[in-house]
Order: sequence, then C-alpha cells, then structure tokens
Amino acid sequence: MSKRSKAPSTQLLWSGHTDRGRVRQNNEDAFLGVAVDAREVRYLGKIGEASVDVADFVFAVSDGMGGASAGEFASKIAVEKITQMMPPLFKQRASGLSAGFGDVIEELFTEIHKALLYLGSCYEECEGMGTTLSLCWFTPGWMHFGHVGDSRIYYLPAEGGIKQLTEDDTHVGWLYRKGEINEREAKNHPRRHLLQKALGAGHQFVTPQVGAVGCSPGDRFLICSDGVTDGFHDEQLLGILSENTGELSPAQHLVTEAVERSGRDNTTAVVVAIGG
Repeated sequence: MSKRSKAPSTQLLWSGHTDRGRVRQNNEDAFLGVAVDAREVRYLGKIGEASVDVADFVFAVSDGMGGASAGEFASKIAVEKITQMMPPLFKQRASGLSAGFGDVIEELFTEIHKALLYLGSCYEECEGMGTTLSLCWFTPGWMHFGHVGDSRIYYLPAEGGIKQLTEDDTHVGWLYRKGEINEREAKNHPRRHLLQKALGAGHQFVTPQVGAVGCSPGDRFLICSDGVTDGFHDEQLLGILSENTGELSPAQHLVTEAVERSGRDNTTAVVVAIGG
C-alpha cells in the first residue's frame, strides 16, 4: 500500500444495487466499486466499509446503449477498462507526473471511448454501441469525479439538501440549465433520453465533465442511472435516502422504490457515505 499522510482517518460506507426494471428484458446498466493502489485493484462487495487511508476508492455507474446486447457489452467494457487502467493511473498521479486528477480522469474516459469506437468499427453487432459513465474517485478529504451522458452524481452534504454535480448531456438538460423549462417539464419531455454525448456511439471526440468536492463526515454521494431519476424529483431522492431502510442497503432501498415508481428502464444506484 502507498504511504498516506497523518490526516484524520476517513471511513467510507458504500452500497450498490442494480435491477433490470419491469419492462426491459436485459440489464444494460453496470456498476463498479474498487479499491486502488499502485500495484492492484481489489473489487469491493455490494455493501462495505473501509478507510481511505489505505487506498483510493473508485465507484462508477454506466448505462449502455446499442442494438441487441451491444449496450450491455458497452457498459461492461467501461467498468472493466477502469479496473485495467486505474493502477498505472494511480501510480502516475502519485508520482506527480500529471497536472492533476482532472487530467487523469480525462485520460481514462478517452481510452474507454477509443475502445468502444474500435470494437464498434470491427464488429457489425457492436456498431454504434455506447455508454454513459459517471465515476467518483475518493481520496482523503476529496471526491474527484468524471462524467459523460445522463447518468448522474448527486452530493448530499451533512448539513442537508441535495445537489446534482453532473450535467445531463441532453438537449433537455441544456434547456433546464438555461432556465427555459422547469424540473417537472424536463422529466416529462418526450426527448429527455436522447443523448448528445456518450462514450463510443459513433462520436469522434468526447470531453468529460470533471470536478471535485471536499468531503466531510456525514456527507453522502449518489451515483445512479436514469432509471433511478426517471420517477423522482431531486427532493424525493433526498427523502428516500433519508429513510430507515431496515434490512435493505441504501442503494437497494432506492432502486426498489424507483422500480416500483417507474421501472421503465434498467435501474442502478451506488450510495457512498463519509464516516469519521
């Protein structure tokens, strides 16, 4: 393991869950949780807790698209590529050879994009396949993120409220950000699922949105596919994530509620909480 500074220990508590929904025959969503250092990647369970002092932690959700099973293939390629690339990228970042996390995340997204384009050009059944990708990279005191598509990353600070960190790469999302339509109109717009940007999918170049948020005990983060947000407004998401989930993990509780409310699409969520 790489050496860490003497900053206070930060615990992460996470859960992940996915469901194909009540309409789709297959699940084109995928999610990933891994612990990373310069030597290896370790897959995480669907529920767990660990200290950021011993490794970096990466969580991601991807929502594939394409004919037949190509969308399912595309989302899995995205998460598998993350596991392959993270150790050398971790080493590169730790050695100070790159300008920052943003550059490293952009490189990761670029390589995933190239891999999808290559496979789409080589195999007829993969032509035009693509995927969204929303990724959170946790280090002591910080969450760095990268995003392409209409899956989302939400920040739920300890003091309350909910904020969408990512921007939907859709025309409807652009209209909403400009204030030309409200949240209700955006959710009911007939073109809300038409992507302007995705990894692969025939796009020549794709530049991800990147950013970072400082983490404090009590903060939570939600990464989810549009199957989760299809039936809920942001404040409703906050309410569900604040409920006592009983035997269900936070992610499973949210996905279960989303499928019951809508269920028209594959539905995936990863919930990460910052402990002391």
